[in-house]
Amino acid sequence: MSGRRPFLLFTLLAFGYAFLYLPIVTLIVYSFNESRLVTVWGGFSTRWYVELFRNEQMLSALWLSLRIAAMNASVAVVLGTLAALTLVRFRRFRGRTLFAGMVAAPLVMPEVILGLSGLLLFVTMEQLIGWPEGRGVTTITIAHITFSSAYVAVIAQSRLSQLDVSLEEAAMDLGARPWKVFLLITLPIISPALIAGWLLAFTLSMDDLVIASFVSGPGATTLPMVVYSSVRLGVSPQINALATLIVLVVSTGIVVAGWLLHRQERRRQENAARWLRAG
Repeated sequence: MSGRRPFLLFTLLAFGYAFLYLPIVTLIVYSFNESRLVTVWGGFSTRWYVELFRNEQMLSALWLSLRIAAMNASVAVVLGTLAALTLVRFRRFRGRTLFAGMVAAPLVMPEVILGLSGLLLFVTMEQLIGWPEGRGVTTITIAHITFSSAYVAVIAQSRLSQLDVSLEEAAMDLGARPWKVFLLITLPIISPALIAGWLLAFTLSMDDLVIASFVSGPGATTLPMVVYSSVRLGVSPQINALATLIVLVVSTGIVVAGWLLHRQERRRQENAARWLRAG
């Protein structure tokens, strides 16, 4: 009976991975399909990659989404880290419950509500102060920062709660100022969590369709919006080619980030071992 258990677990694990990744593998394979029909194999060809790089609308939307995702992730890391520091370091202050609820609200709020509330906010601000003028890159970026910061705050908060405060206290006892302690002690320790938060915020922005549809204007069409409008008229093999390139870029980024984190962790362990030997 015990011998069958590992086989059953392996079977369930294989089925789970196949369920998750087999559609992606199929998409990559059919991106090299000669046929115009995405479900009929017509032979190996790179035709749709050539067509993709000639599609100015798709490339323009991709470039816009990358710009928005990069700005969103960078600002979200800063705001999310500040929110996490406030919740972890200042455990008791007036309005803490309200502040924690506001930070966590975008995590559980439906995207339709976030998109509609963002649209109403931007329209009201334009009527009152004249900014933002219309809907476009600025409004999409602000809307994405709103919910991405919440995810970064959760990740950074979990890492900060496990941080040994005695390291910061020892640095301040030696005369370091708080900002220097944060830059030289706290920030390097929580940097893996911040990198993970940046990648998550970037991915969420690239993937968003609902919120961007509410707060975008005629001159700002993101990649998910273009893909969605294209799929409604029929799936083009160019979508497969585009998805394959995105999977390649994301996989490369994950591998590089994992290598950097592993290198940083190994260096930290070597430094700790060196300090123990010196002590």
